[in-house]
Amino acid sequence: MMTERIYEEGRAGREFGHIKSFVRRPGRMSAAQTRYLDMMMPKIGVPYARQILNLDTLFARSTSTLTAKKIFEIGCGMGETTARIAAAHPENDYLGVEVHPPGVGGLCKLIAEQELANVRIIQHDAVEVVRDMLPEASLDGIHIFFPDPWHKKRHNKRRLIQSPFIAQLARRLKSGGYLHCATDWEEYAAQMLDVLTAEPLLRNTADRYAPRPEYRPLTKFEQRGLRLGHGVWDLVFRRL
Repeated sequence: MMTERIYEEGRAGREFGHIKSFVRRPGRMSAAQTRYLDMMMPKIGVPYARQILNLDTLFARSTSTLTAKKIFEIGCGMGETTARIAAAHPENDYLGVEVHPPGVGGLCKLIAEQELANVRIIQHDAVEVVRDMLPEASLDGIHIFFPDPWHKKRHNKRRLIQSPFIAQLARRLKSGGYLHCATDWEEYAAQMLDVLTAEPLLRNTADRYAPRPEYRPLTKFEQRGLRLGHGVWDLVFRRL
């Protein structure tokens, strides 16, 4: 069944112009996730559309949205990291993209419980969102934390960090804006480094891999891995 889903997702992606970097896993929704998703998405959800967003009007603020940095996060997971970063930096606006309903519901729950006013969510494929909805030179930062490594060689082509997509992301960054990737899969980290280094609009802020920036919190999964001796690699590049 998994092979069939991979094939169907890949075929759908090719018809739309790219191979999908994810599989739509059914995943059980808890009652709380379902409730908060239904309650919060009409308020903070942004429907996918082939129409460029105005990021300055997307967030309702008591202060000027023009001074708020716009950070785009690809793959919010269950929302823990997204919520922690947004809570710690209320001066910034965060637009998250996640395809899996349990993750969207989990983030909606955290947003509601913590009364976070600076997060919006698009429940859709990130490649299509970037291509169809984000203006060029509009973002101050992009976060891609622990994307699926697709560790089997025959599935490597499904990895999110590929040169064509990174070129699109680089054009969405403002001059001086940053692209921050993190992975706990060493071989994928090496591919990320090669791909990001080859992008002419980006420069590395470190010699190779960067120390973990303070704004990226350690997840419980990551802490457990570090205790077991597993590595984590951060890469932070800036737009020229």
